[in-house]
Amino acid sequence: MSKPLFDSALPPLEELDTDSAFPEAAAAVDAQTRAVFLRNAGIGAGAVVGGGALLGSLPSRALGAGIAKSDIAILNFALTLEYLEAAFYVEAIQKGHFTGELDLFTRTVAAHEAAHVAFLKKALGSRAVAKPSFNFKDTTSNQAKFMATSQTLEDTGVRAYLGQAGNFKSKKLLGAAATILTVEARHAAWIRDLRGKGNPPVPAPASFQDKRTKAQILAAVKATGFIVG
Repeated sequence: MSKPLFDSALPPLEELDTDSAFPEAAAAVDAQTRAVFLRNAGIGAGAVVGGGALLGSLPSRALGAGIAKSDIAILNFALTLEYLEAAFYVEAIQKGHFTGELDLFTRTVAAHEAAHVAFLKKALGSRAVAKPSFNFKDTTSNQAKFMATSQTLEDTGVRAYLGQAGNFKSKKLLGAAATILTVEARHAAWIRDLRGKGNPPVPAPASFQDKRTKAQILAAVKATGFIVG
């Protein structure tokens, strides 16, 4: 039996939006669906490769000296996820429905995600993918949905970076990605603590962190319906 995409402490994606914003099961996504996501994210349908390998190649004219195509693909994959997270928190701040520690969490994490976007864009230069358009529906104004969605996004970010760690050609880029992964893990623990307050989910639910392939992460993101253009 295959392991579920998210652990049991996370709500099913369909519970995050009762009007069927997440109609597709992540585990059932096919190559065509992944291609649509990649095209909408600005990576290009031709970048899909099978078996959890890296999102393929970019035009040779876009490559910087000494940076492997596969590393550029990983960074653009990470940048697309960071675009999504950054936009999610900015929209929540703009709507202004949260107070107390949740407001502090939202503003702190928004700043972190913006910094991650700026870092990745600087590293990629002209090779950076374009920012997609998003529709977060009411997940940035409804407190329960916001917290559940935030936990899902942060846990997904951790699993995404961890899943690509062994694929980096450059040790320098791997080290840089690790500095982002550790902060994403702290975000995940913080929102878990805010959601828990004496009840599951606990901030550190397991002794070891599982990882996810690029295909699994793309499936999960596609299933949210957040990326619309």
